[in-house]
This record gives sequence, C-alpha cells and structure tokens, in this order.
Amino acid sequence: MAADEALLTLVGSGDSPATLRLYQWDPPTISLGYFQKYADYQALDPPAGDLAVVRRLTGGGAILHDRELTYSLTLPSDHPLLARGPKRLYELAHDAVIACLSERGLEPRRGCETDDSGAARGPFFCFARRHRYDVLIGDDKVAGSAQRRTRTAVLQHGSIILQRRYVQQPAATAGAVSPRELAERFAMKLATETGCRTQPGPWTGAELHTMGELAAKYAGREWVRRT
Repeated sequence: MAADEALLTLVGSGDSPATLRLYQWDPPTISLGYFQKYADYQALDPPAGDLAVVRRLTGGGAILHDRELTYSLTLPSDHPLLARGPKRLYELAHDAVIACLSERGLEPRRGCETDDSGAARGPFFCFARRHRYDVLIGDDKVAGSAQRRTRTAVLQHGSIILQRRYVQQPAATAGAVSPRELAERFAMKLATETGCRTQPGPWTGAELHTMGELAAKYAGREWVRRT
C-alpha cells in the first residue's frame, strides 16, 4: 500500500511515469477501504476474521486478497485519458478484464445496476456491492475497482478473483488461468490505451525513498485502526 501511494505522489509530481502495477498477496490479507471502520473487520467471524488486515488509500468495500490478481493504475491528472473524467479508467480497466476472460471461454459482462452502497456504508466486502462498472460472471462479481484522486494524479486499485477459498467473500472466479498469464494479457491490453509503464523493472531511487517514508504509516495502528 505504501508503494501505491508512493506512485500516486511521484506520478503526480512528474517524477515517475504513468504506471500499471500488478501484484499478489502472501499471506491472505483483508484490505479495508479508506472510509471503512476497523470495528467492522473485528466483527468478522473466522476464518476471514483471523486474517491479517491493512487499510488502502482507495475507497470502497473490503477485499479479501487470496487467490486473485491486484492491479494499481496511476496516471497524472493531465493525462489525455482523463479528459472525459477519471471514471473513464474504470471502463478501460474493466473492458480489459472482460477481454482477457472472454479469451478463456468465460462470459463476463459489465452493466449491472449500481446499488445504494457508498464509501462507508453497504456490505463489508466489495464483492457484495454493485456498481455499473463492475465485471460480473452470471450474477456474481469477478472484478471491481476503486480510486483515490488528488489534484495531480489518480490512483485506481482493482482486484480480479481467480479462485475462492473463503466463502465469506462472495465472488465469481476466473477459473484455471494462471496469475502470470492474466497479468501479461491484462497489461498488454491496457498498455496501448494508457501509455503506462508496464515492463517489469526496478523501482527508482525516488520511489523506494518515498515508499520507505510511507511504510511506517501503513504498518501503524493509527492508520489501520482508524474509525
């Protein structure tokens, strides 16, 4: 989470290029949305209630990161793709997910009706909430995203569920696609549209420095347990 805020800061200042980052979690971890209450996590029954917990910079509901692929997409606010507003990023990212999963013989779709959940209200888990940009398979959500916007940049987090071991987080699954294969296809489909840095490579010195400064915040009780 510190790495993604570092990108938001440095992409916004022009010290890092637009960046698509793809990663997984070990061990399984719950990430709370920025506005969620820590007490709601404490009320979870096992096994989900026994998992590690962090808090994201982005909003939305909690995500149980287990057998899934997480992405972060960070663009400067003057990026041409944002001329139509930051919600355009939801469309681009989720259309890329739909294309990837369709190639696997699945039938993902976008276009569900937005429910009345908000930043701090609604079901605890993001995948039990509905927004018109979400990606569904059947009636269940397989991919969802949330944003953090500053004056200088936009950070979009998203999760694509590959397999589901914890029934407490309702979700569809992408099936027997490997995380690496999905990451490569997803990056390829977004790279042309966004012009993002997508090739694996080392963090820059400025990114590592900023990440290090932010790490204590994300590991601290004050940030994670805020109400």
